Amino acid sequence: MGKCLLSVVFGLLLLGGCCWARVVNVPPGPLIRVEGQPVSIICDVIEYSGPNEQDFDWLISPTAKGETKIKIISTFDARYSDSSYTKRVASGDISVVRLGDNVVELKIAELKAQDAGFYWCLTPSTDYVIKGNYDDKVQLIVIPNTLQVSPQTPPANLPEGNDLTLSCNVTRRLTLSTYLSVAWSVKSGAASEDILTFGPEGDVTTGAKFARRYADGGLRLVPGRNGLFELVISRVMTSDGGTYTCSGTEWSHEDDNWIKIVESTKEIGTVKVIPTGQSLSVNASSSSSSSSTSLLLSPGGSLALLCSVSADNLPALSLEVTWLANDRDVITVDRSGVVISNTSSSSAPGNTRGQASVERTGPGEYRLGVRGLSGEDAGDYTCRVRAFIDKGGRSSGGGGRWHMAAEKKSSPVVVKVSEIKPNFTLSLEVVQNPQMTADPTELSCNVINISHLPIGGRLGVTWVHTSLPGDDPQTSQPVASLDGDGDLQPGPLYADRLKSAGISLSRVQPNTFKLQIPRTQEADMGQYACVVSAWSLSSRGDMVKTVEYKSPQLTVRWNTKTPSLNVVAKRIREASAGGSTFEMSCNVSSQNLGEAGYNVLIQSQENLGSNVKTIMSLSPDNIVQHGGATQPNRRDNLVLTKSGPSEFRFRLAGVQLTDRGFYWCDVTALTKPQPGQAWTRATSAESNKVRIDFQENGPSFTIAIRSDDTSVYPSKTTKMECSLSVSGSSPKTDDLAYEVLWFFTRLRGGQTTTQVASVDRSGVVKTELRNSSSEVSIVRTDTHTYIMNIFGTQDSDSGEYYCVATPWYLSASTGAWTQAEKLTSTRVFLTVQFAVWDSLKLPLLYGASASIGVGVFSLVLGLICAQCCCRNTSHLPRSRSKLSDMEMD
Repeated sequence: MGKCLLSVVFGLLLLGGCCWARVVNVPPGPLIRVEGQPVSIICDVIEYSGPNEQDFDWLISPTAKGETKIKIISTFDARYSDSSYTKRVASGDISVVRLGDNVVELKIAELKAQDAGFYWCLTPSTDYVIKGNYDDKVQLIVIPNTLQVSPQTPPANLPEGNDLTLSCNVTRRLTLSTYLSVAWSVKSGAASEDILTFGPEGDVTTGAKFARRYADGGLRLVPGRNGLFELVISRVMTSDGGTYTCSGTEWSHEDDNWIKIVESTKEIGTVKVIPTGQSLSVNASSSSSSSSTSLLLSPGGSLALLCSVSADNLPALSLEVTWLANDRDVITVDRSGVVISNTSSSSAPGNTRGQASVERTGPGEYRLGVRGLSGEDAGDYTCRVRAFIDKGGRSSGGGGRWHMAAEKKSSPVVVKVSEIKPNFTLSLEVVQNPQMTADPTELSCNVINISHLPIGGRLGVTWVHTSLPGDDPQTSQPVASLDGDGDLQPGPLYADRLKSAGISLSRVQPNTFKLQIPRTQEADMGQYACVVSAWSLSSRGDMVKTVEYKSPQLTVRWNTKTPSLNVVAKRIREASAGGSTFEMSCNVSSQNLGEAGYNVLIQSQENLGSNVKTIMSLSPDNIVQHGGATQPNRRDNLVLTKSGPSEFRFRLAGVQLTDRGFYWCDVTALTKPQPGQAWTRATSAESNKVRIDFQENGPSFTIAIRSDDTSVYPSKTTKMECSLSVSGSSPKTDDLAYEVLWFFTRLRGGQTTTQVASVDRSGVVKTELRNSSSEVSIVRTDTHTYIMNIFGTQDSDSGEYYCVATPWYLSASTGAWTQAEKLTSTRVFLTVQFAVWDSLKLPLLYGASASIGVGVFSLVLGLICAQCCCRNTSHLPRSRSKLSDMEMD
């Protein structure tokens, strides 16, 4: 038994050994590394049996065949190392690190020239079957460290906008196939940021912050000869200041991967970017005298000022120069050289300033010229300069990308314009003084004692209205104005009245102005003044305002009479019952009102003191609107019309119980100050109240039943008619419906009453289960008549019949379907007669048929029996001689 078990185990082991083969792997190599630099070699084993954790031995051989191998280090035996490596292993210069159960890493902290050779990774066998490879080798080539990085120191201070060149020389002695890369970085504060890296494959990689700048051409790599590399940062900004470093790296290309074998970093230097604002200088002066800061000029003359701009980096700047007068933009030269004039056009109303121009006379010099000076051109003139630096590339809008480096403003140059202004005196008088509302008003403004008005000069006027003293608040508003060209400019609150001729301005003489109000309103009471302005012809040929004077105020007011209304409501038609029509009229009389329109509200309340509801309204423009208390389905029953100049009629058709209450008119008088203007409220009043009060009297119903024949024979059809009648306030046919039920009490079988059939008020017929032969149907012949038909009557249909009806009608008072009292008819008796012949004819027919059948059957049976049972079976031959036969007989 034991031998069999061992055989099975051995067979399984052999079978398992056929499923895998141990494989030991190291990098393909050769590995090129630099003397003095660290190196690591990874070794792993797969497809093995035995414990998960495998041991590894590292050896070195000077040749690929491995005739002579020197033990370096082992994961299994701490004393495995050869004496030549014992100290380096003990010091940690050579170590092995387990990365997993089947992966280890051989690490050499500082590579030496004698470390070059072939490294063997060996795994002791733990397999049941020796299969696969148990070691692998890789060549390590050690080259001397010949990498040299030599940067050139940049300028310590650099003006903003200039270019910064960072030069770095990176070389190495080429012994094997290695590659170089060069990288620049900058440190500003605690963080260091990568700028650009070139190599090792000849590609360029930029830091995240400098990617857009490199794409826009702000970063340029200029490779030179003999390992010289230059990085040019165009148009530096203050944020570019910091400490710059240059890094040179030597690479080895192994197994399609780039391996960094040595790197050297050197500091290039610290660069400080000088802001443009520190060196930017702006000076404004007169073109004739650079030291003069104040000028006195004559009207119509010319002004010439010079703006001088200087900066350390002026060629790198794009300037935007703006001339200002009293901090108001006059004219601008943008950074592209386009001139933008900010002065009003010559045709604009109120433009009195001279015509400005600007030109660039040299680097950083801009000359301002103003022709046709007037008094409004006087003030403090300054030159504002904004310096921009081109960031390169294109913006999202398609234009260039610019950075405003600095903005400065010069000291002011004071410009004075001497002129003699016109002088005159004003007098304001009332031509027509209103005595009451709607009277005309006319004011006259006279200009006298005019002096120093130039040839071609004109006068303009502005009328100003101020509310009466004591009004809270007291405000002043311009009514309208006439300028030197005679153009009318309405005030914001009077534009509509001026447009509709409710107010008019006129110049009756060159020195006389009038204000006319044909229909004066209460809001027109107040204090009036005229402001007269002198206009003269400028050097450009347009009219400009030179001076203005205001007249004393003049008060316009009158004693006002309060308008009043009186509204009387009276009943025209009385609503005596539900469904009838109610009508009332409202007559309006007024005092101190004049021509007016009326806004009429029809209001109601159920009881005095209850909530008030608005039924409908009529505007002065005859627009009818229904109130929220009006049901949408009843709006056709409501009418509100204007029956006369001051009379209004309200009609309510089909009154209901919910309409009972008090009704009245709420009238508001409205006036229009001028034709075409909006209505304004004058006063309002309510009429007396008219009551709707009636009692609900519904219709009365009666019911009757009759039958065509009270005695019928079996299997016949009988009809019973149930008819209803209406008295009192009879509703319409469409507003009436019945529920009718038929009942039956059997003649024989007890006094139990059963329902025969029914029809509801929607006309749906329902019959109950009956005997096997008779059937029932119900027919409605008109609104009030129902007929029940019984087909195929039987003796069981004998008994008493009656009908029960429930009327439903649409109440005119409530507008809802109302159930009337249930009605029961008298009883009719139906007899199904007994017919003797009909009862016996079938039994007699059946008996006769049976007797005949039995007789025929008996005869046939007798004949059959005679033929079959009484026949002589012996055969006597018949004599041929008739005579013999006779003798025998």
